[in-house]
Amino acid sequence: MRHPILLTLLCLVAAHASALGQEFELFNRRVQAHGFVSQGFAYSDQNNYLTMNTSQGSGAFTDAGFNFSAPITDRLRVGGQVYLRDIGQLGEGHPELDWAYGDYRFAEWFGIRVGKVKTVLGLYNDTQDADFLHTWAILPQSTYPLDLRSATIAHTGGDVYGHIFLRGAGALDYTGYFGLRSFDRYGGIYYFSADQGIPIDKDSGHVEGGDLRWTTPLTGLLVGSSGINLAESRIGHEAPPQTIGGTYKLSPDPDYIIAGYGDYRRGPWQLNGEFRREFSPLRVIVSTLPGVFIYNGETNKAWFLSVAYRFSKWLEMGTYHSRFLVEHPDNPNDPYANHVYDQTVTARFDFRRWWNFKVEGHFINGYGDVFSAHGFYARSNPNGLKPTTNMLVLRSGLNF
Repeated sequence: MRHPILLTLLCLVAAHASALGQEFELFNRRVQAHGFVSQGFAYSDQNNYLTMNTSQGSGAFTDAGFNFSAPITDRLRVGGQVYLRDIGQLGEGHPELDWAYGDYRFAEWFGIRVGKVKTVLGLYNDTQDADFLHTWAILPQSTYPLDLRSATIAHTGGDVYGHIFLRGAGALDYTGYFGLRSFDRYGGIYYFSADQGIPIDKDSGHVEGGDLRWTTPLTGLLVGSSGINLAESRIGHEAPPQTIGGTYKLSPDPDYIIAGYGDYRRGPWQLNGEFRREFSPLRVIVSTLPGVFIYNGETNKAWFLSVAYRFSKWLEMGTYHSRFLVEHPDNPNDPYANHVYDQTVTARFDFRRWWNFKVEGHFINGYGDVFSAHGFYARSNPNGLKPTTNMLVLRSGLNF
C-alpha cells in the first residue's frame, strides 16, 4: 500500500464506527457518513493475476471508500464518495472522487441525479466496490473485471430514474443516463496499452444507456436488462522497440454492451446470473501506415451463474462459474487466448455486522487475448502465460 498512514486511519475509523456514530449535525442538517476498507492476499500456482505478483503470494490488494450524504430539502439530497485502491499496479493508492451528485425526487416514479454518478449496468456495476454486500472476495471477472473498472463505473452527467408499482404484477425500477466517461490512468486500459507498446496519451468519450429491472410477483425474484452505448476517442503513440514509432488514433464504430440478469433469494438461498454481449469494432489510424484499419478484438461475450447458501448469521458459502469469450483473438491459433473460464468456491465469515473475512478458491482455464485486459498481462508474466491458474484469495473487510 502506497498510503499506509491513510489505510491505518481507514481501519481505525471503520473498526470504531459503532462508537463514533454514523450521523452528525452540520448547518442544521443531519449528515450520514459511511465507509469501507478491505485488505486481501492472493496466491496462485502459476500465472500472476490482476498485475499482482500472486505466484509468490501478494498482499497488494487494498481498497477503501468514504461517503457522505445529507438532505437539503425533503426532495433534494446531495452526497459524494472518495475511493482509492492499490491492487498490484492498479490504482497505486491515488484517491479519486468516485461519485458526487445532487438527487432531486419529484415523486416515487420520477427523479433526477446530476453530477458524477455511478453507472447502472447489470446486477452489480454500481455496487461492485462494496465488498461487504457480496458473498465473493472477487466478483465474477467476466462481467466485473477489476482491471477495467473505470471503463463503465461512472459518468459525469445526469440520470432519470423511478420506481413504478404494478399492483399485482410487482414493480419496475428504471434508470436512463447520459454523460462523459471516466478513464483511470492507473487502470487496466492504460496498463495493457503500455504492455503492448502503444501507450495512451489521452482518452475521452461519452456514454448513454439505461437499465430496467422487474421485481416480479414471485417472492424473491428480480430480472432485468441493461443497454449502454460507449463512445471513446483515444490518442497514443507507439513505443519502440516493440513498435516502429509514430502515433495512433482510435475510435469505436459503434461500441455497445447489452446485459440480461436475474436474482432469486429465498430463505438462506441466493441464486443469480448475468449475460453480457459487447460489440466493439475499432477504427484505428496509424501515422506510419496508410488507411483506416478496423479491429474487432474487443468484441466478446461474458456470463456467470452463482449460488450461495447462508448456514448461520456468521457463515455463508457459495460458488460461481464465470466465462469470458473473445470472438476475434489476436492469435487465433492459441487455444487459450479466446477465453477465461473461472470456477470459484467461497466461504464468508461474518464475525461482526461490520467485519467479514472471506476464503476463496479460483480454478481458471485460459488467459484471454492480449488486448482483452481481463486479469492476465505479458508484463506481469515475463516467462509466458500458462494455460491454467489455480489461486487462493483471502480478503477481510470492515464497513460502517
